[in-house]
Amino acid sequence: MVTIRLTRAGAKKRPFYHIIVTDSRNKRDGRYIERLGFYNPIATAQEVELDIDRERVGYWLSQGAKASDRVAKLIRMDQEKAAEKSAA
Repeated sequence: MVTIRLTRAGAKKRPFYHIIVTDSRNKRDGRYIERLGFYNPIATAQEVELDIDRERVGYWLSQGAKASDRVAKLIRMDQEKAAEKSAA
């Protein structure tokens, strides 16, 4: 099964995550099909916290990929942020 999930990067106690598409049988930080964006949970004021390629996420979800719980929350958060920008 194809999943959209996070893979960890960054230094010790400074997490940084890539949002990837991979086969569910692969290791967390193993081989992946495509990188869709990133999530930086400890971003400062000038840094970008979340960046997702919405078009590609939509494509993979339409092809039957399942998003992990955390990635589903991040996608919703990104959609809400985009809706706020368009309304303002």
